[in-house]
Amino acid sequence: MFRKKPHIKPLSPLRSSDRRKIADQIIVDFHLNVGTNESAEGDGDGQAAVGTGLGALRSSLLPENSLSARFTTTAGPELKQISGMVYVGAYPDEVQRVLWVRLEERMFPTVYTLWHNPRLVPLLHTPSIVLQKLRGGADLMTPGLAAGPPFHREAKKDSIVAIASLEKPSVPMVVGVCEIDISGLQKIQGEKGRAVRGVHWDGDELWTWGTGEKTGGRAPEHIQGWSHATEPQDAERDLKAEADGEDSQVDGGVPLGDESSRAHNAEEIGKALEGIEVEDRGLSTKEIDEAFRNAFLFAIHHHKTTNKGDANHGLQYPIPQSLVISNLILPYLPIFTPAQASSLQIKRTSWKSPRKFIKYLEKEKIVKSKDRNGGETVILDVDFEDRAILEFVPYKLPKKEAEDGGGRATSAGGKTEDGSVVQQLKMIILYRPKEKLAPLFEATNHSVKSLYFASELRPVITAYIESEELISATNKRLVNLNPILANAVFDGQSSIDREVIAKGNVPRDALIDRVVHSCSPFWAILRGDETRDDVKPKAGSPPKIQIVLETRSGNKTVTKVSGVEAFYINSQHLAEELQKTCASSTSVNQFVGSSPKNPVMEILVQGPQKEAVSKALERRAVKRQWIDIIDKTKGKKK
Repeated sequence: MFRKKPHIKPLSPLRSSDRRKIADQIIVDFHLNVGTNESAEGDGDGQAAVGTGLGALRSSLLPENSLSARFTTTAGPELKQISGMVYVGAYPDEVQRVLWVRLEERMFPTVYTLWHNPRLVPLLHTPSIVLQKLRGGADLMTPGLAAGPPFHREAKKDSIVAIASLEKPSVPMVVGVCEIDISGLQKIQGEKGRAVRGVHWDGDELWTWGTGEKTGGRAPEHIQGWSHATEPQDAERDLKAEADGEDSQVDGGVPLGDESSRAHNAEEIGKALEGIEVEDRGLSTKEIDEAFRNAFLFAIHHHKTTNKGDANHGLQYPIPQSLVISNLILPYLPIFTPAQASSLQIKRTSWKSPRKFIKYLEKEKIVKSKDRNGGETVILDVDFEDRAILEFVPYKLPKKEAEDGGGRATSAGGKTEDGSVVQQLKMIILYRPKEKLAPLFEATNHSVKSLYFASELRPVITAYIESEELISATNKRLVNLNPILANAVFDGQSSIDREVIAKGNVPRDALIDRVVHSCSPFWAILRGDETRDDVKPKAGSPPKIQIVLETRSGNKTVTKVSGVEAFYINSQHLAEELQKTCASSTSVNQFVGSSPKNPVMEILVQGPQKEAVSKALERRAVKRQWIDIIDKTKGKKK
């Protein structure tokens, strides 16, 4: 919910009476027990003991001198606006953090509050690889649950829960709401559906907020109280004991289950990841940076594992920056939705350009690079033994399929099957009469809401002319104008129109041509054996593929291709063919200004390659008249 930074209004101090009231309501809502102070009990003053315990609990939940403020943010694929309250406070020796969030009259603790208040909410567990997805905004699906059944008895539907990883079982990292009765689950294998809806997590904008630091506080390695073990090594021992079948559960603790239910093997983790659902929305700059870095690591990991016998693991140095993006980044980006395709672009990273991204990798000592003349940066070497590469864990990628439209990144490996190479295309142009032409069509029992070929309009107009007896007696090629034709076809705004109206007649072919051009055009592209009834024509002029030649970096020519999607051409497949045909680097990016829901992709090829591109398009049944070639390299002579 807080992937995007919320708008928080100025903070105001929370009155002591309000702080106590809010803390008491939290105690009631979360069914907390009020402790007592032992020294006070020893003096026999039970009321003072309860008061001291209540005060300590209030301060633990909502410290003194806390602040509050209203906030607004958007969430969900429809960007629904949400408003609420944040409560800010500081624990001893720490900076101010957001501790609580009020949403729809319900209080949600942040991870900072959970780190200081063990067992405040039920704690669930999941493998660390699934937790990484949850910390990116995904919801926890039922197959992703681990360490059970049985699960915490309070993890019922609509209850607030926390989620920790199996590697750090005592450190809550995500706060969410149960979508189902998790406590009643008898098994998780074969179950489907969403188990927990994420609200807040370590790494989101609430976690980042603070007055003393730019980033959020680091999570502890172990928290005493969230686990029945007192030390991290004890927790590990207990987990191992439970895996061996020993009963180490303490009343009130969270059962951590056995090894088979913790999904430690790759197959179970893979099944858990398949259940992850991510909302189709834009990504933050930090998430885009991480996706690009992971994509490069994935590419190097793939080359290392598939080319073990080669000294350079299949890489040929130097690697131009364009090939880094097209071959080592784009195929390994986890693009599953149009919104992700729109977000995952080099221009949306903090580096903004391939050159700066390569310099970042060099700073991380993953690669060695060199600047060439013209501002291009190339990779000279890759450290395959770098720790980031050795510890990299591959993730799920979109399947590489021969799709009708292009633009989505594809996974590495496997043969490319480009169905557009053997396709047959036919473009049809249809016309819909405008309302002002209704008298002409109604007189011959035709509808103005139907679509007509140009050849079908001619007999309609001819039938109207004959029914109204408008053919000139002296010249059968001329049509006498009546008031309906004069008003519907000739508006009198141009000199030609005024001349025709003054004469009172017009050539029949000119009249028919004028009627056709006054209709609204529609178009459709038929593929294979499709007929007019198989497609839904689109309004407007028919599309054309644009081939643009531009000059960059002084005298460097590039060829850009866009608009191939309407012709059932996959832009990624076309780029791969052009890379081989032209012996040049290619890249695929979203065309500037295109809609994220229906993105138009732009293929960039190094060099003047208009003939190679035209031939590749002709192989895909694209006719020359469907292509516009714009040469911007021919500058004006001085």
